[in-house]
Amino acid sequence: MSKMGISVLESYRGAQIFQCIGLDQKVIDRAFTGTPCTAPALSFTDIANESMMFHRRAFPELEETAAAEKLEFAGWYKYIKNKGEFHMNNPDMSRALHRAVREKEPLAYEEYRRQIMDGRPVTAIRDLLDFASDRQPVPLQEVEDATSICSRFVTGGMSLGALSREAHEVIALGMNRVGGMSNSGEGGEDPLRFHPIEDVDDEGNSATFSHLKGLRNGDSATSATKQVASGRFGVTAAYLRSGKQLEIKIAQGAKPGEGGQLPGPKVDEYIARLRNSVPGVELISPPPHHDIYSIEDLAQLIFDLHQVSPDAKVSVKLVASSGIGTIAAGVAKANADVIQISGHDGGTGASPLSSIMHAGGPWEQGLSEVQSVLVENGLRNRVTLRVDGGIKTGWDIVVAAMMGAEEYGFGSVAMIAEGCIMARVCHMNRCPVGVATQREDLRRKFPGTPDHVANFMLFVAEEVRTIIAALGYRSLDEVIGRSDLLRPRAENAVRTNVPQPALASQRRKKRTPKQLTKTSCIDLSGFFADERPEEESRLSWVGSQRNRSAHSNGPVLDDEILADPEIAAVIESNSGRVCKELRIENVHRSVGGRLAGVIASKYGDYGFQGEIELSFVGSAGQSFGVWNTSGVCLRVTGDCNDYVGKGINGGTIVAVKPADSSFASEENVIAGNTCLYGATGGQVFLNGRVGERFGIRNAGCEAVIEGSGDHLGEYMTNGVIVALGAVGRNVGAGMSNGLLYIYDPEDRGLQMNADNRSNVFRVTSPVGQEQLKVLIQ
Repeated sequence: MSKMGISVLESYRGAQIFQCIGLDQKVIDRAFTGTPCTAPALSFTDIANESMMFHRRAFPELEETAAAEKLEFAGWYKYIKNKGEFHMNNPDMSRALHRAVREKEPLAYEEYRRQIMDGRPVTAIRDLLDFASDRQPVPLQEVEDATSICSRFVTGGMSLGALSREAHEVIALGMNRVGGMSNSGEGGEDPLRFHPIEDVDDEGNSATFSHLKGLRNGDSATSATKQVASGRFGVTAAYLRSGKQLEIKIAQGAKPGEGGQLPGPKVDEYIARLRNSVPGVELISPPPHHDIYSIEDLAQLIFDLHQVSPDAKVSVKLVASSGIGTIAAGVAKANADVIQISGHDGGTGASPLSSIMHAGGPWEQGLSEVQSVLVENGLRNRVTLRVDGGIKTGWDIVVAAMMGAEEYGFGSVAMIAEGCIMARVCHMNRCPVGVATQREDLRRKFPGTPDHVANFMLFVAEEVRTIIAALGYRSLDEVIGRSDLLRPRAENAVRTNVPQPALASQRRKKRTPKQLTKTSCIDLSGFFADERPEEESRLSWVGSQRNRSAHSNGPVLDDEILADPEIAAVIESNSGRVCKELRIENVHRSVGGRLAGVIASKYGDYGFQGEIELSFVGSAGQSFGVWNTSGVCLRVTGDCNDYVGKGINGGTIVAVKPADSSFASEENVIAGNTCLYGATGGQVFLNGRVGERFGIRNAGCEAVIEGSGDHLGEYMTNGVIVALGAVGRNVGAGMSNGLLYIYDPEDRGLQMNADNRSNVFRVTSPVGQEQLKVLIQ
């Protein structure tokens, strides 16, 4: 239950936080009343027969027949040759893919495709579908080129930490070469990667990136998409400004409901530095974003991101599940540019095995629902739809396109392309080929180059071209949203419109697709349309947001600040000091965010040498001082709403009560909830009490407050917080490092998480006393 963010048993009872896939409606009505069900199929009789089958295998001594079998290892977590559960990621597939990308050999890629597509049992909903074209084939040379198709490709949010430095950088380099977008994951990114590589010799080696090979001058190792997850590891203004797209990860397909998890052995000095933590300490992100408790909160975070980087699109990653359409409609209205639907086939490079099974839903179900809801509500033209989760071939991409997706994500298969052999020990820090480990001895065995990733993407794009040519179309845009071109696949029929070149390997016995008995009665009507959608309506949204610039926040107070000639001069010259006084109101949100973004884009997080001091009078809106950076001091005389200092990395934020006020500051709230969320540096001084979750995931900020609500310092990994007044319950829950100084003159004690009570001490050391004195003064 705790993995889903549920703290007490009462919250679980009767909540029905699950959904069903493949159960007959009569079963749902009797046993799971009110539970959503995708693709209705199995009856009580079918379930009983399957249960008895397993029972007979488990207890053969109870059977009178000699044919009784012993229950064998099912292979649910690991591939077993010629028996057990089928795995699309298997040794034969990975060997074929390695040969294809390393030799740039089309016939080897076709062998890889054959290993995945031909003769496998039904593994995904799309395996039950086939194409039903309404046109004659067209010449391949008339079809959209591979480079254009590659621009729609992205890789999943695999963090630096889950992956080795080498593997993470090679994926970024390969995707940048073909015009696609890699994803940083939630572990931050080394600022060294934000700039092009310009010191490559004739052998493809670089002194700056000496651990890589196959480089070229002008290569970029930065991830085009920067992820903002619940842990906020390494999220600073410079990090955000380096991304072409900023992704809010609400959940991930591999383990929806859980935060990211990085085992302690994978947190070496390099990873700890990037995440503002200490080596060897397990890092677990909170299950939810603590600044997102409503669709309005999500809209505020989207606003924060558009504020710091106006040119970057903001994507929101959701997990396929029943009801996702309603959520997606809210996300579109919240001003997101991209909605990503992740299926349950997504892998994971760091989490324990207990997080893998029975989590998430098929992307086919999520994508179909989101597409339908957005079109019906006139919201489809506001966003680009992206899908990921087990996508491995061009055939998968064309199916996803017909269901409405415009962009397509690759996860584990991108790791395989760069050398992963599916040893399935990612979470144990002993990947034998250096892909998912931080051990230096194993990382030296990493075989991948950027070309391997680039070659795979180009092979997939060429397969897409071949399929849409066979269908009679000339571009992906022409088939996007055309679910009328999908039909249920006839039992044992070979997939149509898939090229079948004459390979030596295909002279073996022809394998036919295997349809399981239990999948033969699935209702697939929700995954395709009987009639062609109205073309004018379809063209009104196909590619509309994808081809536009990012959504705008409109006129903001920061525009006036940046337009001031004195402030502009200090930023441009990187020197000098300027002080300004301004009026602020609660409609002024994310003040300072755009200023921080402009400074960080020029000088990084720590390179600004000027001083900008802005004094405000009034009531600051949400996210005052968001992403604040070095050299900037923001002072407000009045009060602030929620999220003060969110993501602060440097500089100073001060809030004080008006000089003529008569109330006691320690008895009144001066700032709202979830202040300093994800802070990595800087100082914050608040002349009053604050709301709940102050300093959650603080990783380096120093702060002084006069009391707080519940959950003070939750999940802290670094930094210092001084509370000069009463605090609520659950102090320091999940805290792994950093310091909390709490004034407790009446010796009331603290309502702390049990694990942290042993770490409570009186301030007696000279070092602690001096630190406390300096901060309070």
